Amino acid sequence: MKKALFLSLLLLSTAFLSQAQSLKKTLELKMPKTVDDDMPGTRGAALVWHPEQKKFYAAFAGNSAYPLGVFDVKGKLLNADLTTMVDTRGLWYDPATKAISGNGYSDIGWFTYKLDKQGFPLDYTITLEGENQPDEQSVGTYNPLNKMVLFYADAFVYMLDNKAELKDSVIIHFGTTKEEDIDEEDDLYSSLDYNGTMIYTGIKGQELGFLNFEENQIELYDIKSGLLKKTLQLPDDAPVEETFNFAYANGYYWLFDMEARTWIGYK
Repeated sequence: MKKALFLSLLLLSTAFLSQAQSLKKTLELKMPKTVDDDMPGTRGAALVWHPEQKKFYAAFAGNSAYPLGVFDVKGKLLNADLTTMVDTRGLWYDPATKAISGNGYSDIGWFTYKLDKQGFPLDYTITLEGENQPDEQSVGTYNPLNKMVLFYADAFVYMLDNKAELKDSVIIHFGTTKEEDIDEEDDLYSSLDYNGTMIYTGIKGQELGFLNFEENQIELYDIKSGLLKKTLQLPDDAPVEETFNFAYANGYYWLFDMEARTWIGYK
């Protein structure tokens, strides 16, 4: 009897551990300017990959004059003088239009960059005016399968179409792996341990990612049920923040080191 119980507990422990994965630092994107320059920016707003251009685009949050970094696939900075042009919060790539779009602070609205032949932003267009997001600091991301812009706020993920009409939503059951263990009153309280930025991975059944800054880990949740499906453990020295500075692009999980002014990609 004791042996059977021990084996059962061992199997349960093994199953739980099999869901965890340790991430390693694999790529760095050093942003242009230094803290001594004019309008250098501090917090990383968003980072996006353009599969046609084969380039990363990284923006600071806080001012339209802050730098916008453009990098090649190996992390080489390709520009030195571009700005975000918009007080940016979220950025995403739309495969239907092959364009990079985003949302700005507060009521700035949603915008799309116009790129030159080399893939550098020349200008932008406001595609949807007004505060089309849960709050003024919301960081948008994109689900290309359903053509929805996603926003996170207070344990809820909101799914909006291109006219900012709410089409669906899901509550995230933080730390919960089974439906029978759901406690919606606890979900809002638990959300306080997570960075306010959400990522969309495109991984089936693990579409939504959240940074647990208390446990130093990234957690992946199912977009339909809101249940935890996978845990990714970060290195002890990972620059974990409570707001902004978190992204997903080209298969990498990104954290922004504000002191080093560098996006660090983990796999």
